[in-house]
Formats: sequence, structure tokens, C-alpha cells
Amino acid sequence: MLVSCNEKLDLPTDGRITMDQVFSDYNRTRGYLNSCYGFTPKPYMDRASFTDEAQDADDITPGSRYIVWYGGNVTSLTYPGNSADGSPWGKLYEGIRKCNVFIENIKTATVYASEGEKNSWTAQAHTLRALYYLQLIKRYGGVPIFDKPLAIDHDFSQDKRATFAEVVTFILADCDKALSYPATREGLSWDVFDNQYGIMTRAVAYAIKSQAVTYAASPLWTDGTYTWQTATTITAEALGQCLANGYRLFDEKPAANIAQNPYALYFFTSSNDQRATDKETIYHAGDAMQVWRYAGMPTNPGMERTGPCPTQDLVDSYEMANGQAPVTGYSDANRTTPIINAASGYKETDPYTGRDPRFYASIYYNGAVRNLDQPAGKKVETFVGGAEEISDINRKHTRTGYYLRKFNNYRSGQNNDADGAIRLFRLAELYLNFAEAANQSVGPEAAVNVGTQSMSARQAVNVVRTRAGMPGFPAGLTKDAFDKKYRNERRVELAFEEHRFFDVRRWKILAETDRFVTGMRITRNGTNLVYRRFKFTNRNAFSDKYLMYPIDQQEVDKIIGLSGVDWQNPGWLD
Repeated sequence: MLVSCNEKLDLPTDGRITMDQVFSDYNRTRGYLNSCYGFTPKPYMDRASFTDEAQDADDITPGSRYIVWYGGNVTSLTYPGNSADGSPWGKLYEGIRKCNVFIENIKTATVYASEGEKNSWTAQAHTLRALYYLQLIKRYGGVPIFDKPLAIDHDFSQDKRATFAEVVTFILADCDKALSYPATREGLSWDVFDNQYGIMTRAVAYAIKSQAVTYAASPLWTDGTYTWQTATTITAEALGQCLANGYRLFDEKPAANIAQNPYALYFFTSSNDQRATDKETIYHAGDAMQVWRYAGMPTNPGMERTGPCPTQDLVDSYEMANGQAPVTGYSDANRTTPIINAASGYKETDPYTGRDPRFYASIYYNGAVRNLDQPAGKKVETFVGGAEEISDINRKHTRTGYYLRKFNNYRSGQNNDADGAIRLFRLAELYLNFAEAANQSVGPEAAVNVGTQSMSARQAVNVVRTRAGMPGFPAGLTKDAFDKKYRNERRVELAFEEHRFFDVRRWKILAETDRFVTGMRITRNGTNLVYRRFKFTNRNAFSDKYLMYPIDQQEVDKIIGLSGVDWQNPGWLD
């Protein structure tokens, strides 16, 4: 962040230091702003194991959170210990409180600083507050809105949960307030300056608006306040503004011994370059993940666990290189007998040849080249009896027949941590948000003004697919056909980046996607390989209560005691 935080700056005014003293001193004021950062839950690869993207290898570890989750045995009290990111309610509200304190005090601050610098600080605080509210509503639905520091005698019995749409309105207003300041260093800039990696920028504000309104128009949250037409307008502006100010999909072609394609290279390329090379990342909140250690293969020296194992369901979602889906469905309820798309060229006896380039960048499969600088060397062996064979009893072996490759720099290991991290916002998502909204409002082909250019939903998706090396969506798709293909595209492009967890909820298809997952068991018959799909035991974390996090039970109990109103989300009244 900008400079190290001083925790003493946020102590109650007990005589040691007052807020007036904080906001009359330049370094203390900046220090307090810095302390407003860092409250967003950091995205991590383990979230995939709570979706149909992955089955976690620790589902065999007694008492693991995956056993509890898959069994549907989570309660409002045990949720923090068994979810992907605990229960960030309190932490996010702490960040909001800090932003409120800063916004309120900077108005009358006597600190010696230019108006331009004060404007920049204020814009950052508004953007951060919007970000924290977005992270809250994605998880909990509508939440109470606090736009000022709470007085000592604040009457909590009068607090009410705002609706999802009301919070989105507040988020959009915060972003617009931030964006009302100049697009310079003395406002909210597009640029990332020296020693300011991770600072709020105009692109972050636009990304927040894009995601917030896309969620607000989605089936789970829509109440008519935000229509898909409104979402189209806002997502088009966000995308157009970013494109007009230098944001581009990462398209650096790597050497063959570095990465398979630009998509693969992007996820272990540092975004801390002041947008010199990485012009796609908007906000990089995640930490480097050490995939080799925590989602590795048993042949990795120093690995501890295999972690999220990609499912056969996810593998099936990767199209063939010709743009055709390999399977069009399944003839059995367990999804173990695929209906092959004859036009795709997919072969059950050779299932990993000729697939979407993103497949090779994201998943280690049987026969995959282990080290790109040794293309004729070691291959991954997930077949029974192979070095990385599938196992039902060992957390250091795949449970599904696949290992995670995305974010993994094959050169990483005990002496060289070079793996990547998840971006919280990146330009590809803005393309996809716009495509979703535009298709729902005007169909896949209608042109919409996106900054200085016109763009249709199909064209937006095709920009993303072109970077991946895939043919575009064909013209002439109906709205429903486009939506089905779009959802698959979003699943593939954003795989393992935490989007799937929230997407299936906002689309209200959790019961379709999370009842169970499948894997692939490969055996040898002489020199031939035999591929057999199999189904895991049913999960029980797909009921409507899992559409939202439960609110911390301590908070719920406090409000019940104060007002008699139960704020708990549906289904979590346990």
C-alpha cells in the first residue's frame, strides 16, 4: 500500500490523540487513509472447491471444511470456519467505518495539503467504501447503509437492512462522487504512480459499477430498480471509459518454453508494472498462491496438498478449438454418458486433443507436458498406476483425474515461488458484463455505444475469445442460445477466479450446478487407455439457503435484542 499503517491512529479519542490532531497533520492524515485499505477479502483458488469447478482433495480429511460443506452440515454458527473466506461481515464494516471517518473529517481538516491532494484522498475513500459494500452484498444481500461515523449514542435499534438495489444505488453514487474529481493525480487518476500499487483508480470505480449493476439486474437480486437496459448503459460506459484510457486485454505472446499462450502467461505475470505490460488488470487484490505447494502434484518436491481438483464438468465446458462444444448433454442423470457433438471432432478415446487453448493453460490432464522447456520429457500420468494417479484416499493425489494449472508457473518450486494470483477486477470481466447486459436488453446483435465505438454483445464476447485464440460466436444466435453459450464462455474465461461461486447464485441455478460433480478415471488396457467418467457422492450445499452467506449470528442476536427484528438470511435460522 502507500505507506505503512499506524494502528494508533484509529484508537478511540481517550486523551492520547484526537481526530482533530490526526487530520491536522499531513503524515497522520495520509496514514489514516492508508488504514482504510486492506479490508476486501482476498480471492483465492480454494473458492473453486465450493463450486462445480473443483472437488477438493481434502474431502477425505476427517473434519475438513469440505466434508462439512459437501455434506450440507453448515450452520450460521459454523459457517465462518467452513466457507471459502470465513465470514467477512465485521471486517468489511470496519473498512466502511474507517472510510466514513476519513470522508467526514477530511471535509473540515486543517491539514496542510493542496485541495488537489485532498480531492485525491476523498475520491479514494469513496471508491473503497463502494468496494466494501459491493463485497458485502455479493455475500449477504441487502445490508444496512452507514454513510457517516456512528455517534456514541447511536440507536442501533433503529437500523434497518437496505434492499440489494438500495445498496447498489449507494455504491453507484459513491463511485460517481469519486469520478467527479479530475482524472489526474489531484483527483482520481487512471494512472498508477510510483510506490502506489494497489491504490484506487478510476478504472476500479468503473469496474465496481459494472459488477454491481450486473448483479442488481440478475434473477436473484432484481426488483425492477435496475433493469438490463440500465445495466447495459452503465456497463457500456465502464467498458468504454477503460478502453479509451489504455486498458487492453493482455496479449503478449510467450516463448514456447515459458507459457502455452498469452492467457496462460497473464496469470503469472506481475501487474505491478504501472500498466507498462499488463494493461488488463484493474485491481489485483489476491496474493501469490503457491499453486505448486497447495494445489500441486505428488511429484512436486515440497508439495503439501492437491487442493482444488478440476472436475470433469468443467473440462466438458471447454469447447473444441473449432468453437464447437464437445458434448451437448448426457444420456444419464449422473452425467457419465456424454452425448457427443459429432460436428466438434471430439473423441472419447482421445479427449484432450484439439481443445480451447484456455484448457491447456488451466488444467493438467493425463498426457500434459509437465515442463514446457522439456516438451519431449515428462508427461503427467493421472491414469491408475501413473506417477500422478487418481486416488480416493490420498490428499496429495487428484480426486478427479485433473490438477490445477492456471496461475501455476511450471518453474515454481521450493526455491522459486513464481506462481500468480487472482485479479479481483480485470478488463475481460467488463467485456463479459456488458455482453450479458446487452444480450438481455437488446439481443446479441444490436449495436450499443461503448465510448466512441459501437459494439454488440456478440462482438464483446468475441474480443475475449480472440485473445484466447478461439473463433467468435456465430451470427444469428437467439437471445436464449447466446445466453447459454455466454454463460459457458464466462465459466471458462474466469475459471478459478471466484466468479463461478457468485454467478450460479445470482443466476439462481445453484441447484442445477452444485448437486454433484464428476471426474475421469483412466486405466490401461495393454497399450490403450480406457476413459471412464464417474460421479461423486451427492453434495448437499445447493438449497436456497446457500444462495447467501448467513449473517454473523452474534450480530443477528444483538439486533434481535435491540429491536426484536431477525436479520438472518433465509434458511439459516438454526
